[in-house]
Amino acid sequence: MAIRYHEQGGPEVLTYEAVPVPEPAPGEVLVRVHAAGLNPPDWYARGGFAAIPAQLRPKVPLPSIPGSDLSGVVVAVTPGVTRWRVGDAVLGMVRFPSLGNGARAYAEFATAPQEHLARKPAGLSHVEAAGLPMAGLTAFQQLFGGLGSGLTGAEPRDFTPLVPGARALAGAALAGRTVLVNGAAGGVGHFLTQLTRAQGATVVAVASGRHETFLRGLGADRFVDYTRQHPADAERGVDHLFDTVGGPEAFRLVAAVRDCGVVSPIFHGEFHREEAAARGVTFRSGQVRSDGDQLAELAQLVDEGRLRVAVDSVFGLADAAKAHERAERGHIQGKVVLEVVPVGAGG
Repeated sequence: MAIRYHEQGGPEVLTYEAVPVPEPAPGEVLVRVHAAGLNPPDWYARGGFAAIPAQLRPKVPLPSIPGSDLSGVVVAVTPGVTRWRVGDAVLGMVRFPSLGNGARAYAEFATAPQEHLARKPAGLSHVEAAGLPMAGLTAFQQLFGGLGSGLTGAEPRDFTPLVPGARALAGAALAGRTVLVNGAAGGVGHFLTQLTRAQGATVVAVASGRHETFLRGLGADRFVDYTRQHPADAERGVDHLFDTVGGPEAFRLVAAVRDCGVVSPIFHGEFHREEAAARGVTFRSGQVRSDGDQLAELAQLVDEGRLRVAVDSVFGLADAAKAHERAERGHIQGKVVLEVVPVGAGG
């Protein structure tokens, strides 16, 4: 069984139906999916990328099974697979940003290139593990390198590899600096809050008031409730802005950044870049891509108790439409996840 859409539209186009078990290619494994994480590209693709000009919209083959993030158990391997054995518990962001041959994670079974997977932390449930890959890798690659070009049907051509020592250099650059994370309670935001704090930065978390206790528990030094005060009125002179919200008024937040500071947009927004450039403000961003080795580093941080995966809500696979509705309402604390194999149901 899987979730598919045969036409693009709202959450109602998602249908729960029988599909063949996919065949892994050489170098791939077949995963029995226990949980699948929801991410914005899932509903962007389902909706036909309506916010993107028609001539620039990626083509999504139909019918399509959405989803890139999964956690599950390897049930078959193919020739050339050296990293995994049948029975291994794994998680991964699979084949992203490819749309033509994606992971198809909203399903009982999915195939995955062996290098896109990491070992699931023993102390993490499959539901929690499914919330880590895309959001965690987005935060990791924003900080330490590895971002590529935009969302297309092919792998990024200008991928910047994570060079040896990049993590230490990035950590040194953040130590003692002040960063502002806008949308800090969401999937990417709650990982950025933790990772930047771990690198020695002073973290200003921006979210609605109900998230304050949660974010302070993740290490935020200061908190701004955007429903009561605009962040740029509360904070000035920050060294680095991570904006996970974007939108038509994103430029208002740039006023919080000091001259010659840095802005990292996670989602598209109107930042008035020419005005920012006049103050020496630079922009650093890119498209997250699959990387099992980097995901393994994040998993190790989770294993060591240094990184927490927060889950906002859990839905059964058949209720994917309700899960999309929840995700699109926003104001999420952590991640929305589909539970494909309920706890105790076997694998």
